[in-house]
Amino acid sequence: MNHSNIADFLRRTPIQDPNRRLDAEATFGDRLADRVAGFGGSWAFIVGFIVFLACWAAFNLLAGKDRAPDPYPFIFLNLILSMLAALQAPIIMMSQNRQSDKDRLMATHDYEVNLKAELEIMALHEKLDALRSQQLNELLLKQQEQLELLIRLVAQLDNKTRES
Repeated sequence: MNHSNIADFLRRTPIQDPNRRLDAEATFGDRLADRVAGFGGSWAFIVGFIVFLACWAAFNLLAGKDRAPDPYPFIFLNLILSMLAALQAPIIMMSQNRQSDKDRLMATHDYEVNLKAELEIMALHEKLDALRSQQLNELLLKQQEQLELLIRLVAQLDNKTRES
C-alpha cells in the first residue's frame, strides 16, 4: 500500500455494521428460518414438545384401542415427527448458513477496523518521530548558538585580560 492508498483507507470509515446490513437485506424466508431455528433450539420448544408428546400418548392410551385416533405404537405420531424433522432440518441449516455469512462479514469488518487502527498508530508514530526529530534539531541549533556565544564571551574575556 502506498501513502496515498493508506491515506484514502484511513479517511474512509469502516463498513457499516454487518448485522444491520444483512438484516436489511434479509428476505422473508431468511427471517422465518431464523425464527424457526431460534424457537426450535430453545427450551420453550423442548418443554412444549415434551408436553405435546406426553399429552398425545396419554390421550391415545386412555381413549382405548378402539376409540384412539392413533393407538399404540403411535404410527401417525411417528409420521408427524418424521415430517417435522424433514422440514425443520433444512430450515435450521438455512439459518446456520446465514449466520455463517454474518460471521464471515463480521470477520472482514474486524480485519478492516484492526488494519485501520494499526495504520493510524503507525501514522501517529511517524508524526511523533518527526516532532522528536524537529525538536532535537531545534535543540542542537540552540546549543550551537550558545556555544558560539560562549566562545565569543571567552574570546572577549581573553582580550580584556591581555589588555590589562
